[in-house]
Amino acid sequence: MNIEEVREYALSLPGTTEDQAYGADWVLFRIEGKIFLHIWLNAPEPTCAVKLPPEQGQTLRDHYDGIRPAYHLNKVHWNDVFLDEIDGDMVKNLINQSYLLVLSKLPKRLRDKYSFEK
Repeated sequence: MNIEEVREYALSLPGTTEDQAYGADWVLFRIEGKIFLHIWLNAPEPTCAVKLPPEQGQTLRDHYDGIRPAYHLNKVHWNDVFLDEIDGDMVKNLINQSYLLVLSKLPKRLRDKYSFEK
């Protein structure tokens, strides 16, 4: 996957919004105002950062060279996914997991807006 494909996939998830923060070279994707995906446009290699449960993130880091602690974020919860090193289907799966994790932490009245969470 490339950065544009990551962007398109993230925006295909229900309720996702896109904005910039930390300067013009960062693109954030949110569900109900909570961030689930970061893209640093000026990264030396194409990457995206996803939020995962700490144990899962550590397990993935141990097994895949293309998944590392997020460079500019909390390294316990956020993981950089190097797009040239990880299969596109796995990238989509990780984005989806990040989305669902953030969605699961929202108040029930917000979660209920998304039919697959009912």
